[in-house]
Amino acid sequence: MGFRLYNNSQFAIRNSQFAIRNLRQNNDEDTKDKKIMSEEKLSEQTENQEENQPTPLRCFAGATISGGLGFALYKLMVSIATTFANKPITSDNPMVVSISSAVRTLVVGIVALGTGIFGIVGIGLFALGIQLLIKQLTSKDGQQV
Repeated sequence: MGFRLYNNSQFAIRNSQFAIRNLRQNNDEDTKDKKIMSEEKLSEQTENQEENQPTPLRCFAGATISGGLGFALYKLMVSIATTFANKPITSDNPMVVSISSAVRTLVVGIVALGTGIFGIVGIGLFALGIQLLIKQLTSKDGQQV
């Protein structure tokens, strides 16, 4: 049993040395390919950045969508809170009452968090749209004069 374990460990060491040697050789070839690919990706990224510049229209559209989702989540939150308020917890067990209260608070809190996030994003996008619009108008005026 000990002799066989020695041969298996020796075999494992030789295999790992062979694998490391192959990885080093392949790594040298891969670095050349990666340099070429990274240059191509860099040129593609600069092209994509030029295409994906924010415009006032995109900002206002995003603000409208985000505001709409925020408003829908607000209505959902009010509906959930009203439903929870109209259906009190009916139990004599204090553990059940505390767990139910915690779950209800958690549900309303998560929906309120979503409402707040969508609302803030909508306001931010709207403000960015106004900023870009002002920037476009002032740059056009400066170029014409």
